[in-house]
Amino acid sequence: MNLLPQKQFYRKILRVALPAIAGLSTQMIVSLVDAAMVGRLENATYALAAMGIGVLATWALISFFSSLATGTHVIVARRFGQQNYVECGNVLNNSLLISIVIGSIVTSIGVFFSYEIADLFSSDVNVTAYASDYIFYRFLGIPLFLISVSYRGFYFGINKGKAFMVSGLITNLLNIIFNYIFIFGNLGFPKMELAGAGLGSTLATGFDFLFYTYILLLKRYRTKYQNFRHFKLDLEVIKSIWKISLPVSFQNIFILIGFLSFVGITGIIGTKEQAASQAIITTLFISFLPCFGFGIAIQTLVGINLGANKLKLARIFGFETAKVASIYTISLGIIFILFPQFMLLIITNDYSIIETAKNSLRVAGVAQIFYATGIVLANALQAAGKMVYVMKIEVISNLLVFVPLAYFFGIYLDFGLTGAWFALPIYIIIYSSAMLFKFSSTEWFEKIPIKK
Repeated sequence: MNLLPQKQFYRKILRVALPAIAGLSTQMIVSLVDAAMVGRLENATYALAAMGIGVLATWALISFFSSLATGTHVIVARRFGQQNYVECGNVLNNSLLISIVIGSIVTSIGVFFSYEIADLFSSDVNVTAYASDYIFYRFLGIPLFLISVSYRGFYFGINKGKAFMVSGLITNLLNIIFNYIFIFGNLGFPKMELAGAGLGSTLATGFDFLFYTYILLLKRYRTKYQNFRHFKLDLEVIKSIWKISLPVSFQNIFILIGFLSFVGITGIIGTKEQAASQAIITTLFISFLPCFGFGIAIQTLVGINLGANKLKLARIFGFETAKVASIYTISLGIIFILFPQFMLLIITNDYSIIETAKNSLRVAGVAQIFYATGIVLANALQAAGKMVYVMKIEVISNLLVFVPLAYFFGIYLDFGLTGAWFALPIYIIIYSSAMLFKFSSTEWFEKIPIKK
């Protein structure tokens, strides 16, 4: 097997992946800038530790429903491959309906139970107070966020990832501006510190919603997909979206519960170690989010080719995309291993946090080498109907391997923060190996039973 990507495939892969990567990379930049702003507050140790809890706790709840993008994406891509454009619009309509209902419920949970959520994963009252404020403001924007998630799935499914890229660039620029204003109290606004980061993200989400709606109202989209001309409640479509999305939802929850538990373990080791772990996790977004962009690309390519009944081509694209993404993660992993201090300086100028985190970031750099294969092939398998398999592997490798080993190495054997992070490469290798094994089999492309 040729280990380098083939020219005739990687160009198409990059055409599909780069807009998604660009949009997700702006989210990565926002995460880095947010952490850099928070890391420069007077109480940086408490604020960074709380940010780790707040970000992961927020994601843990919204990720359960943000997988609606996956269900919408996969079904729309199939319909697009079949050239059934009106049905693409119908899928989006019903996905939006789900998002409105679910978004209202999730917002209520986050707003009314923000302190209780933060307290679950914090052993310090100051960290709990900071994290609960962030969660409160962040959850106010969840309904608009989930509507935007449905839009993303639609635009990715019809291979119009540039809409996501443009919206992401503007939305996340606004996010940085709002966060700068509210975190530090600029332009006459009060200094809100970590709570300001949550409020800024919520305000920026409103633009995301408005931009996607504007695109859909353009004549070429109205004529082709007829979203507002043929709106109907389609229970079969809703059922199909949920059938695809629910396993992905549980997988996302397992991932985030695992990392929340990991952050909780580092908090037992020490507050400084918990802050260092947040700095590392934020740095890892440099790798994670672009890989998610490749994952989005392979879901589009696999979905469209399965819809057109080109099964062999869908399989080839899976392997080729994994190769392209691996070149990126291997290069980044080498940088993490050789120059951890410089990467951490992006997040904080607190040298005690940097010294605490640098060896653990080297360990995380080793895990990067194997990460791309796992995430790309997992997304390909989801597009092909193997959502439950991917979910099961996540449970085994994350909750049953990663978290217990982190506790065993970090606390039981008293190897500290670096010992806890040694669990990450083991988790990634097991996960990626399982995805490669399944995708290499001959029955991975089982079709999803969705409406014709």
